[in-house]
Order: sequence, then structure tokens, then C-alpha cells
Amino acid sequence: MIRGFFIVCFILVSAQGWCQTETEVYLFDLELSNGKIALSNPKNISNNAGYDNQPSFWDDDSILFASTRKNQTDILKFNVKEGSTSSWLTYTTAGSEYSPLRIPGKNAFSAIRLDIDGLQLLYEYDFETGESTPIADLKIGYHVWFDDHILVATVLVDNRMDLIVLNLEENTQNTVYQNVGRSLHNIPNSDLVSFIGKKNDTWEILSLNPATGESKKITETYGKEEDIVWLDKNTIVTGAGKKLLSLDIDSGSEWETIIEFDQVEINNISRIAVSPNFKRLAFVAEESPSKTIQNQVQAFNNRDLNAFAECFSEDVKVQRFPNKTMYIGNSNLLDNYERFFENVKTSKVEVVKRIVLGNTIIDEEITQVDGREGHQVAIYSVENGLITSMMFVFPDGPLTDAESIVQAQLEAYNKRDIEAFSETYSEDIQLYQFPKTLNSQGKSKLVQQYGAFFENTPDLHCEVKNRIVIGNKVIDEESVTINGTNYRAIAIYEIEQGLIDKVTFIQ
Repeated sequence: MIRGFFIVCFILVSAQGWCQTETEVYLFDLELSNGKIALSNPKNISNNAGYDNQPSFWDDDSILFASTRKNQTDILKFNVKEGSTSSWLTYTTAGSEYSPLRIPGKNAFSAIRLDIDGLQLLYEYDFETGESTPIADLKIGYHVWFDDHILVATVLVDNRMDLIVLNLEENTQNTVYQNVGRSLHNIPNSDLVSFIGKKNDTWEILSLNPATGESKKITETYGKEEDIVWLDKNTIVTGAGKKLLSLDIDSGSEWETIIEFDQVEINNISRIAVSPNFKRLAFVAEESPSKTIQNQVQAFNNRDLNAFAECFSEDVKVQRFPNKTMYIGNSNLLDNYERFFENVKTSKVEVVKRIVLGNTIIDEEITQVDGREGHQVAIYSVENGLITSMMFVFPDGPLTDAESIVQAQLEAYNKRDIEAFSETYSEDIQLYQFPKTLNSQGKSKLVQQYGAFFENTPDLHCEVKNRIVIGNKVIDEESVTINGTNYRAIAIYEIEQGLIDKVTFIQ
């Protein structure tokens, strides 16, 4: 719940795009005791501009991952014991390597190589010399070693990934499941491999017996998060947004949060790995999406049209709040801003306030166009390092003391005074989920909902972390305490005739 409403193909990407998502690899000490998981001693072990991904442990004290350097992606080894030092294991000028894994019984690792001519194969690399040889003549996406000669891997088939078992000694391959995810792991203390099944709307974690090809459902994923790791034969860890969660499959309980990171650097946790002795854990996290927005602002101010357009997705939607679509598509955006730069001699945007909530960024901006000053708010959605939607809010509503009305509403909320709270709203108050899903309408319904809520929540309290006022609209970043738990959300209040007439929530 929040103050304003009840919270009722395998692609290997180059890291060279100007606004490509930057990822980092983080390493923690791990302790599992009596079913409780504790993480400590965090390190950013990549600390590199660009793409760093797919960690796996070579041994208890060293970890391999793919990292970008000199316009390509190579395999890097990080050693914890040797002074937290790093060393490069590959430098293939004809291509890039991804997804390194130690090969059982050998002083060698396997990795996917994507050559500059588009050829994608799995290779074996000698750990000392770096010499490589192809392992299989298949376009393998992801893989895990069951033993020194049996591979469980995914291959791309008709825009989906299928799961195969490769026996390198007998030179056989067998498709065992269609439509799977990228997360493949040996289940501790068993002869089974886990994988993610995507046949149904609800994704599943399944086990595979590579000897028989038999698969069985273990449990469901947390939402549609496909990256997992096993801490023992019963304990699974997954990532979701800024959280790490765990599940004890024997207990019948639900997914439980291990930790939620408040650092802006950690977002969209993925690709989790654990050391052989289960004493260290690594994961990949995206940099804050605000970096993409800042790159876009800088490109605009530099009048660099190509760099500006590269920050947006191909199907970006540009809108005017609350729901007027101006145009869709990167090509239309390019055309619009090309005309703008042609017709305007000077232009600049200054960000005076920024709110970040997950993949949503809200900027309050002062604009300068040929000497004329303007005031606007831009609401951005960012996915995979690109802006997928940009919505402008302008001060075009009726003149009113919007902030004082919203402040009165906040004070009544914190006092749990339903009468004073409801007096700040219009009779036809509408509550929306961003961008335009109507969740509730009418003051009588609001009084019914919030009256019961106030009565049942003695520790209820809201703190406004950031506030933007633009015309008749107030945008609040809110931190709310409810029954000992803290929630964050954004509320956009619209004032008409001295009352709150519409609220739109972003969660």
C-alpha cells in the first residue's frame, strides 16, 4: 500500500552503443546457517565502463566473467586471495567471448565466441595458453557441464531456445525440452540439472536427468525472473529489481527477501553464481537508468542528433501527459528533433530535480530555446539501457495553490484523519495507475477504502522525499511506512477548483 492508493533468443550484445546498458559484477561473502542467508563484504569486481556479465567461479577464490575492453568482450579472471587482482584470459580480435565455465577435470574453460562475421560457437580455452578449439558445431546459447563429456545446453530454434543434452564422447545430441530460459545449473548433491521452462504464462523451475532426459517441475519462478542459483539441494536464490530473494522448496513457504539494495548503482539483478564451497556469491546488476537519461540530456545540449537518438528504443513512444500520443518510433523522433535543431539556433535543458524509482525517471527541467525560458517535466521509462517512453508534463492547468492542497492532504493522512483527508478531494476523484489505468472513482469509495486503512494501520506515516510543482500538478516521491514495512512510490496530483481531482500513481 502507498499513501495515494492501495497497491492493489539469446542475444549477445555489443557494449559499444552510446546508451547501451552498463552492467557490473558484484561479489559478496556468503553464509548460510539454519536456513538464514547473510551477505557481507561487498565488492564491485568489474568496475568497468561498459558490459560486464556472466560470472562463474573457477574455484572458491577466483571468478571468471565476460568484460568489455578495446571494442570487444573478453574473459577476465578475478582473484580474491591474490590481492583482488584481475587478469585477462582471452583476446580474440576476430570476435568476443561470453559465458565462461570451468570444464570438469581439465585446466580449461568453455565460452561462447561470437565472431565478427556472425558465427557463434562454443569453444574450449586452455587456461594457461588461451589456445582455443571448437567443442560442437552448434549455435549454442547457454550451457552447463554435467560432467567432463556431457553438456546440457540451449540452442536457438524458431525464435525460442530449446534444451539439448550433448554427449561429446558418443557424439550424440538429444532435444529434451522446448522453450527454455538461460539459467542452467547443477543441483547440489544430486544427478540433476535445473532449467527454466517458458512454455506457459507462468514460468517454471524444472529438473532434468541428463541420463534419461526426464524433466520434472520443482516450483515456479518469482514472477518472470529467470536467473537463479542453488545454495544447497533445497535452497534457491533469485534476483528481482534491487532485491535478492530465496526459496526453501521443501518448506512450502513463499519467496522471501534476503536483501534489498538502496544503492542507485544496483538495479535489475541477474546472472547469479555461487562458489563451489558456497562461501561466496556473485551477481550482475545494471547501472542506474538515470545514466541513460543523463546521456540523452547531454546529447541534446550538445546538439548531437545521432547520439541523442541512440538513447531511445526503436519503438519509443513520445507522449503528452496524461495520455496523448505525439508520435511513436525512433525514426519519427529523429525527424522531429532534426527539424527542431534546424529551426532553433540555441537550445539547452537544465535538470533542476530528478526522481528515480526503478526504471522510471522523472526530471524537472528548465528549458532555454532561442533565449525563451520554459518549465517542463519529463517522465522516462528505461529498459535494457534505452528509453522506451518519454512523457512531457507542462504547466498548462488552471492557476491554483496546488502545493498547499496536497500538503494538507499529506498532514491529514499522517494523522489518519479520514474527514480532513477526504475534504481535500473532489466528489469525482479518480485514482489511476500510470499511465492511464483507472483503479477507483468517487469520494465515497475513497472514504470507504481509506477509512478502514487508517483504522488498521497504527504506524502509518508518509514522508515526501522529493516534490515537483508544475502548474496545477504536484509530483511527490513518497516513502510510506505501513505495518513496519517501507514502500516507495510516486504520486502525480492534479488540482481543479481547489481540490485534488485526479491522482496517478507510479510504483
